[in-house]
Amino acid sequence: MQRLVDHVLAVTKESVKTFTYESLNNVVRLINGVSALLLTILPGNSSILEGIHGWELRPTFRAPRLPRWMENGVSSFNQFVHEFSIDSNASSSLECSLLEEDCDECICPKSPLLQSPRASRVSSFTRQRSHWVHLLGYIFSWFFFPVKFMLGIPLYVYGSSRSTGASSTSGSLQPSNIQATKRLRSLRDHFIQRATDRRRGVVEDLHLAIEIIIEAVFEFVRKAAHCLLSPIVTFTKVVKWFFSHMSGCEDVRADGSGVSIPVDTLSENDLTPKERQTSFYHSLNTDARTCQDVITELGYPYEALRVVTRDGYILLLERIPRRDARKVVYLQHGVFDSSMGWVSNGIVGSPAFAAYDQGYDVFLGNFRGLVSREHIDSNISSRQYWQYSINEHGTEDIPAMTAKIHEIKVSELKTSQAGLEEQCDSDQPYELCAISHSLGGAAILMYVITQRIWEKPHRLSRLILLSPAGFHHDSNPVFTVMEYLFLVLSPLLMPFVPAFYIPTRFFRMLVNKLARDFHNLPAVGGLVQTLISYGVGGDSSNWIGALGLPHYNMNDMPAVSFRVALHMAQIKHGRKFIMFDYGSAAANMEVYGSPQPLDLGEYYILIDIPVDLVAGQKDKVIRPSMVRKHYELMTHAGVEVSYNEFEYAHLDFTFSHREELLAYVMSRLTLVGHSTKQPTGQKSFRHRRNEGQSGSH
Repeated sequence: MQRLVDHVLAVTKESVKTFTYESLNNVVRLINGVSALLLTILPGNSSILEGIHGWELRPTFRAPRLPRWMENGVSSFNQFVHEFSIDSNASSSLECSLLEEDCDECICPKSPLLQSPRASRVSSFTRQRSHWVHLLGYIFSWFFFPVKFMLGIPLYVYGSSRSTGASSTSGSLQPSNIQATKRLRSLRDHFIQRATDRRRGVVEDLHLAIEIIIEAVFEFVRKAAHCLLSPIVTFTKVVKWFFSHMSGCEDVRADGSGVSIPVDTLSENDLTPKERQTSFYHSLNTDARTCQDVITELGYPYEALRVVTRDGYILLLERIPRRDARKVVYLQHGVFDSSMGWVSNGIVGSPAFAAYDQGYDVFLGNFRGLVSREHIDSNISSRQYWQYSINEHGTEDIPAMTAKIHEIKVSELKTSQAGLEEQCDSDQPYELCAISHSLGGAAILMYVITQRIWEKPHRLSRLILLSPAGFHHDSNPVFTVMEYLFLVLSPLLMPFVPAFYIPTRFFRMLVNKLARDFHNLPAVGGLVQTLISYGVGGDSSNWIGALGLPHYNMNDMPAVSFRVALHMAQIKHGRKFIMFDYGSAAANMEVYGSPQPLDLGEYYILIDIPVDLVAGQKDKVIRPSMVRKHYELMTHAGVEVSYNEFEYAHLDFTFSHREELLAYVMSRLTLVGHSTKQPTGQKSFRHRRNEGQSGSH
């Protein structure tokens, strides 16, 4: 009778799973098809998707043609767990050796990656796939708590039999060499994709959650049927459980590091489903890697430096160190970005790795403005934390990071190289070049000018500015409407909207997973890409790809303060590269010494180092005409400046793999040297401030 019940339940379970699986996939195909139809109707999608490779209208989330249980008589859920099992000790070494033997044919370039502990990374790929299954099972088990409470006896029987089942099958989970070879082929086919994205999308989570629920329900019914059909065995197990429980034995781990749950799995030689004990880790399966994870997994050295600004903000200055190098490069990101943008393309296409491979000591700066709100005052309020504009990026953040770089390099070079002690007392023993993108370009120009105004050293030898902000009046109607709305509504919104970010972990997790769905469903991703491009003036950057970067995760993410957005609106409205307008002549007088904010374009004559300006012909966020505005003012001020254009959109300068741009940037780095230009014909800022104060009296 028990065997008959088991067969009936198995067939029913697989039928329900297949029906729900096919139904969900049909819904997904419908959504993807409707999105594809909308893409053909909306204007501009051909240019928006240009340059984005691998996009097709068929979703990658596919359903089987036949129920998987009909193919080999094994539960599809069991097979899923078996395919992504954790036990890879035997196979990881084989995979590593095969990868080294076939290195010439592998899609991965030769790099420090080949010298790193690749076996651990290979096994981590399979671990990440199974961990989230266990958490979902644990979460959904709480939904059945009332049932478990009312039917306690079957639950106790189930708990007591779990550990014995686990011990009986612990030795039969080692994968064979044949399966390791098959897994290796799959790994080689999808190495880059897995190395850049380890998350699961909402659709995939939904499907597997449904499958786990079905498994849990039918497993409970099966256990209950066994208890009813075998009362003597049930009574015996209850008695055993009672005495073991009284003696203090615990089934569930209490250290908080994981939760043990029963999982059906397959052994290598026996296809009979068995039970083993597994704990979950990273089970929500979101991609929350940091810049450190990317750098170290590729085999490069890494160092993290905590920098505290004068106003108490804690910044993360990251480094790919060459401690004995006298060539130093400092990379600064733009708005809604982080240091991740400089390493997101891996070894071949990332400026940070390219500079390091050319012998540079690489520093990656991070502006203030994370959801985590790192500050020396751990109790700082949200409103207090976000009270900053671009001014603070240029006058607080960058000075603190360059000062830290100077301190580290002088100390390291004095100890590692003889004959530098005397030189360190009078000058810096290294050459520092800055590469900045978008808002980072505007901030670093502000930094150089204000440091010269206050007669302080800026430590820089050259600036390479990729689509720098600063001038925005040549823009599309969308930005113009946003500018006027911002300026009109800012007095009302500022008390209630201190910054623009996603405040809760749940919605950040949802965004993180949706980015994966946009990749799995190309037509949906293309539609979202098109709509985002409309919001940024038709820029054809890969915005969906940028959204998929792991620094947009459930734990933390870059944000933009309200004042930074207001500052950009002021710059666009004033048609000048001005510092923040505090809203009144008295407030401006206190900060700048004049009733109007400082016009940085008038002080370009103070720039005493070479500047390389790069614009994107397809950039609709900061148009080439606005970069040429910088060039014209610098040329008129006598700055040693160059200008170049590439056929890029705004994000292509950091996010996309552009060999032409990398070659150009590296060629400009070789020109780094100290400039002998001295500022002339310009009153000092202090003298102007004194004049303004005396005039006000």
